[in-house]
Amino acid sequence: MLETKADHDNTFWHFSKEEAITQLATAKTGLSEEDASKRIKEFGPNTIKSNANASVIILFLSQFKSPVTLLLIIAALLSAGLGDVADTSIILAIVLISSFLGFWQERGAANAVRELLKLVQLHCDVLRDGKKKEITVEEVVPGDVILLSAGDIIPGDSLIIESQELFTDEAAFTGETYPVEKNAGVLPANTPLAKRSNTLFMGSHVISGKATALIIKTGKQTEFGKISSGLQSKAPETDFERGIRRFGYMLMEITLLLVIIIFAINVLLHKPVLDSLLFSLALAVGLTPQLLPAIISVNLATGARRMAKQQVIVKRLSSIESFGCMNILCSDKTGTITEGKVNLKDTLDITGKHSDKVLQYAWLNASLQQGFHNPIDEAICSGYKGPVNDYTVQAEIPYDFIRKRLTIQVKNKTENLAITKGALNMVLSVCNRIENADGKVSGIEKSRSSVLAQYKALSEAGLRTLGVAYKPAVATEDFTRDDEKEMIFLGFVTLFDPPKANIEAVIEKMNQLGVKLKIITGDNALVARSLALQVGMVDPQILTGAEMQKMSNTALIHRAPQIDIFAEVEPNQKERIILLLKKAGNVVGFMGDGINDAPALHTADVGISVDTAVDVAKEAADIVLLSRDLDVLISGIIEGRKTFSNTMKYIFMATSANFGNMFSMAGASLFLPFLPLLPKQILLTNLLTDFPEMAIATDRVDTVNIQSPQRWDLRFIKRFMITFGLLSSVFDYLTFGVLLFVFHAQEKVFQTGWFME
Repeated sequence: MLETKADHDNTFWHFSKEEAITQLATAKTGLSEEDASKRIKEFGPNTIKSNANASVIILFLSQFKSPVTLLLIIAALLSAGLGDVADTSIILAIVLISSFLGFWQERGAANAVRELLKLVQLHCDVLRDGKKKEITVEEVVPGDVILLSAGDIIPGDSLIIESQELFTDEAAFTGETYPVEKNAGVLPANTPLAKRSNTLFMGSHVISGKATALIIKTGKQTEFGKISSGLQSKAPETDFERGIRRFGYMLMEITLLLVIIIFAINVLLHKPVLDSLLFSLALAVGLTPQLLPAIISVNLATGARRMAKQQVIVKRLSSIESFGCMNILCSDKTGTITEGKVNLKDTLDITGKHSDKVLQYAWLNASLQQGFHNPIDEAICSGYKGPVNDYTVQAEIPYDFIRKRLTIQVKNKTENLAITKGALNMVLSVCNRIENADGKVSGIEKSRSSVLAQYKALSEAGLRTLGVAYKPAVATEDFTRDDEKEMIFLGFVTLFDPPKANIEAVIEKMNQLGVKLKIITGDNALVARSLALQVGMVDPQILTGAEMQKMSNTALIHRAPQIDIFAEVEPNQKERIILLLKKAGNVVGFMGDGINDAPALHTADVGISVDTAVDVAKEAADIVLLSRDLDVLISGIIEGRKTFSNTMKYIFMATSANFGNMFSMAGASLFLPFLPLLPKQILLTNLLTDFPEMAIATDRVDTVNIQSPQRWDLRFIKRFMITFGLLSSVFDYLTFGVLLFVFHAQEKVFQTGWFME
């Protein structure tokens, strides 16, 4: 077995990279495929989930966790102790069949979902046999050398070999919301977790920069694995799960009341105590929709399979119902409202005229950067038709969400330059000079107002506008963040992302389904407004991030539901918007695919991402779309509502029929000198009724049930149960009358006659 020093003293951050590589019997070029396959057998898959066999046993045992079922088993065993072995065997057999049926259905549903989840597995880049290779995160083993860039989830606890401007999000471990800078190095053995700047932890993710790291620990051996097994952390309860729980409590109250009353009355009427207890417990089981967990699982799994055909992959089954209940969808505009294909419109000097120099500098910045690949840089590169590049990169300061700019230091034989590109205000904030149309450089103060006026005019035309600046640099020194000052503003890069062809019709369809679309974007309010008007929004209400900052939560709760577009929004404000929309009583969906969307995806009732999203967004999402079209989303909403409707059909049928039967039996037991049905007959009736109800999962759904969001309504369920239950009891009492007064039935004939009816 492979053992490392790290396994013994757990202080791998105290190792140099050479020591760690030697201890793990690997190399800077990574493991060989042969080594990797041996280690996956030794260490197991890189996951913190329990193995499948254990979960199958737990799933089977969970079928018996209902207190009523346990009481029934105890009563049956008590009956066996008093010599009634035949009855005991029949009752236990019925309980076992019912439980096995539930287990079989739930296991089938879980397997179907597991197959679907394989379509959205997370991947990472590793070195194997010295070559870069993409593998699934579960295949990563200790000794692997991984390559990381912005948006990647870190697949195991690792030691940094090399890094460049690397920042990670470690909020899950340290509670620190700001990105943490990481560098290669050796730290003292007693360094606390929050200070381990040379270490990357499984479950955190890269915000910006890039790195090569050596995997030391995987799966349950990681810090994340220890936290997870200690806390058994659970996802927040959905609206659907909350409804099921409350429904369960309601049934328990009714059942408990009935059992106590019926048992007391039967004992007072001098009927056998054990028979009376078994009869009362059988009534309780009869009232409980025993196969409800199985029916829900089958419904949700059937819904998940249908949604998969519509290119919607469900990661968390209970989110299907939330999808159907959703009445607000928050979404970024890029790729959902727009084509997601950013095009270069033009590059302009400060007077608004085309400038080849701005284009060349923007292209150098976009084409030579090594960080997060994005559509804007691709658009600039494809729009450049100038001379071939003779520059090389000397240093790079990657883009991040605080600076909102990317700086790259480039050099050739004649010059050394630092070029910055990014959000206009953030670029202007590091400039003290400006290059005029004639190429002369002067102080920026006189021109600042005309630059901002030009920016406003371009934004009102619906163009996304970036700023470009530069500064001569020194070949002997690498350009750093501290050097981002006293730069020369050069001009503008304008880009456009046209709205999707059918988007107006799609938004109208969502409105008809009772789902209000709200756009959350980092773009400025003028660009967002221009797009909103293009897609048919009449007089869109806009709120900016800066305005939100000044508002209290109470004020925003009232304001947020009326807003159509949240513009100029900071990443951390997305989560606040969704939280307050939920507090206002809405079921909120959030669609995001970026590094900074993960907290909002977690917070939303249903987090939606796309297959092309960064790993951290896909991991946080409940639902992953294999296509970015909102058309696909509409199909998913409709499937969610069908699933919810079919679940409700079972609940209405089972509770009303069972309540009717129980009411009839309880009433009959009061005036009959014997029990109206034997306990085993009650249980068998219940089981035989549940069998055909399993087909409800595939039932058709009326259009009226799809047209608006649906929520749990316990009062309505209670009214339905009592009304239709009592109605069915009328027919039962008519049957009693015929059996007693026409056929003059005694105990055995009465019980058999009513059981058959």
